[in-house]
Amino acid sequence: VQLQASGGGLVQAGGSLRLSCAASGRTVQSNRQGWFRQAPGKEREFVAAITWNGVNPIYADSVKGRFAISRDTAKKTVYLQMNNLEPEDTATYFCARHRGPLSTVATATSYDYWGQGTQVTVSS
Repeated sequence: VQLQASGGGLVQAGGSLRLSCAASGRTVQSNRQGWFRQAPGKEREFVAAITWNGVNPIYADSVKGRFAISRDTAKKTVYLQMNNLEPEDTATYFCARHRGPLSTVATATSYDYWGQGTQVTVSS
């Protein structure tokens, strides 16, 4: 399984970006997929996750109401629409495949395949 994240960039506070995560190889469509982020000097932080059929999204409190995760199963792609971005959202964003019960969805160690990361920088 390969995950390719893209869509990062530099944006001003209040702006928007849409990240994409395309899966290839022997993907298993029944898994949840999630987004994490990691800022310099900080631990990797859960952002959002979604089920295989694109329902029941889960969000970190810090992004609720601003970010939206969605999934196109035909394209094997997961998206993260980020609106009203804040400087605190600056980080490298990673997509990953979840393996485990729902209770572990916010835990990075419950993800087995990771994309390479895409940088998001929000200027004030």
